[in-house]
Amino acid sequence: MKTEPAAPLVLYSYWRSSAAYRVRIALKLKGLSFQTVAVNLIRQGGEQLGEDYLAVNPQGLVPALIHDSHVITQSMAICEYLDECFPRYPLLPADPFARAQTRSLALQVACDIHPLNNLRVQKLLKDKCGEKLDTVAWMSHWMTKGFAAIEQQLQMDAGTNHAFSPDHPGLFECFLIPQVYNAERYGMDMTGFPAIHSIVSHCREQQAFIAAAPENQPDAVDV
Repeated sequence: MKTEPAAPLVLYSYWRSSAAYRVRIALKLKGLSFQTVAVNLIRQGGEQLGEDYLAVNPQGLVPALIHDSHVITQSMAICEYLDECFPRYPLLPADPFARAQTRSLALQVACDIHPLNNLRVQKLLKDKCGEKLDTVAWMSHWMTKGFAAIEQQLQMDAGTNHAFSPDHPGLFECFLIPQVYNAERYGMDMTGFPAIHSIVSHCREQQAFIAAAPENQPDAVDV
């Protein structure tokens, strides 16, 4: 396995994309240098739908990672690829049960919370329902349910550090922090989730998470 990339790592990213945010955290935690190619999901109907980007990722989604001429898509696959290629600072624990637990929590964010709230779902809801549906209320509903389940699991896991460690944030935190960012962006009250709040507060003090934050990206804009 490699300790440093033999070829440049290139990340196609959008500053506010929570999926791209996950990968930025993973890259920063591992201390890997990478080049960012900004893909604006808003401008001109979405640059992710243009021919140039669709040639990179036919799904028209960010992130995409290029390494050694290979294109890897989907944030979970990218994070695990980085972990397998570059062993410095592992994102997953060594114990099989802890690995499964960590993946489970990360996938609850990636598969059950985030897809119901992403940009293309918001656009479709607005197109189909117009003013009949409050999209912020829709997103808050699903995030609340998802966070409540995660909070309960964290409370049950308290003291064991199976899925996370305050001293070694990894894959779960890569997925949790961007989702909390989204929740806060839409004004969601997170005070009912003390275990989540503790993890997020601790991570946000660490340089890797600061560097990966949306407002610190080269394509960040005031909106």
